Amino acid sequence: MEKFNKVTGVAAPLPLVNVDTDKIIPKQFLKTIARTGLGKGLFFEMRTNEDGTPRDDFILDQEPYTKAEILIAGDNFGCGSSREHAPWALQDFGIKVVIAPTFADIFYNNSFKNGMLLVKLPQEQIDNLMSVASDPENPEITVDLEKQEVHAPNGVVYPFELDSFLKHCLLEGLDDIGLTMKRGDDIGDFEGGQRSQQPWLYKRAS
Repeated sequence: MEKFNKVTGVAAPLPLVNVDTDKIIPKQFLKTIARTGLGKGLFFEMRTNEDGTPRDDFILDQEPYTKAEILIAGDNFGCGSSREHAPWALQDFGIKVVIAPTFADIFYNNSFKNGMLLVKLPQEQIDNLMSVASDPENPEITVDLEKQEVHAPNGVVYPFELDSFLKHCLLEGLDDIGLTMKRGDDIGDFEGGQRSQQPWLYKRAS
């Protein structure tokens, strides 16, 4: 997992509440376990007509938001069924940060485990950022993980709270496997002691 520190990029406004994981990535795109190529299915039903042709009126299909790295969303983003494909699809499109008042718990945890930062801000601040992001002439904002701040182009700074463990994992680029490997010496010591005391556990079946 790549280390995360700071992102300065185009922020796309998505003023919708209760955006569930099926809206983020519909079920027909869940047949793969590959993390790449899912960007084409991101918000598929809102970006295409019934015959599969593109609608071109969705925010992420309009310039400059086709290059969005930050998504400003409404309350309870990522609700619905648990699917790791949801953060994968957002990341494959290019989204690195989602800012919203609240997130569904499973989506929240899945996102951090995959290296995507989710920022919770009060609704009033979300509304202000929505307004900023809606200006296609200057939609860039900065999200600084180290300082835990969101910087709007008008100079306004919004501090945000974040669990220290989640922050550490993002800054160091540590997913669950990476965290386990950090304890490699301890695991080796345990296995060495166990091998001496319970050697039968390490014998291969004939």
